[in-house]
Amino acid sequence: MKNSKWVYLVLLALIWGSSFILIKKALLGLSPIQLGALRTVMTAIFLFVVGFNQIKGIPKRKWKWVAISGFLGSFFPAFLFAIAETEIDSAIVSVLNSLTPLNTMLLGASVFKIASTRRQVIGVVVGFIGTSLLIFEGAQLNPGQNYLYAGFVVLSTVMYAFNVNIIKKYLQNVKPLAIATGNYVVIVIPAILVLIGADFFSISTFENPNFIMSMVYVSTLALFGTAMAKVVFNTLVQISTPVFASSVTFVIPIVALIWGVLDGEGFSVLQGLASAIILLGVYLAQRRVK
Repeated sequence: MKNSKWVYLVLLALIWGSSFILIKKALLGLSPIQLGALRTVMTAIFLFVVGFNQIKGIPKRKWKWVAISGFLGSFFPAFLFAIAETEIDSAIVSVLNSLTPLNTMLLGASVFKIASTRRQVIGVVVGFIGTSLLIFEGAQLNPGQNYLYAGFVVLSTVMYAFNVNIIKKYLQNVKPLAIATGNYVVIVIPAILVLIGADFFSISTFENPNFIMSMVYVSTLALFGTAMAKVVFNTLVQISTPVFASSVTFVIPIVALIWGVLDGEGFSVLQGLASAIILLGVYLAQRRVK
């Protein structure tokens, strides 16, 4: 278990670290609302093919938590990240996403009654300082970008934090594939309604010259970045701790930053320092006292 949890962590970092550039590319031919809804519907199709038989293993009393997990861990973040990347570089979004472990610890203490150490509190403060510095410097370097959109990413990290604590506390004994498939049983209908309301099936959408490639990117994102990653992440939560599982965001920015630089995104020394401060905060928050 000790070895396998690190394998899952690295695999998730590679998958999710590549998701931010896929979102950026998919937005060339789709609106953020279309992208979020289409990503959800495609993921549901993939999961239903491989895991629909698994949902019978979910106890009736657990469906409430499966539904909440679906909306907080998948439905809303799919839209929020897409909206954020209309204004902010994908690499910066990935760094802000690393606030998830900090929020996991805060919510674990305040809502789920999991005690926090002094070191974890220091980690939260350090992480907040790094986030503030990253947003401020990004706004200075990119005056044409609206860094208020960073709030969408921060809100997503709060939702992710709720989700990981819910899985650990209420869905510990439910199979990871069953949880993931159950999530999408609940959210696929709302996603289809949103997709219709977002005029995805209009002529103008199909006539966009970037439409075909956007579909390729969103299909890849749905299959690997969501469907496969959800199952791997749920497994990681169950074989480790909520904070360890969410600390995958500690490694994600490294992968995302490489993709961002290769795609021509700017990244200053001060932004690098701010990112390091955030990751230091994450490390302090998740580290256990011997």
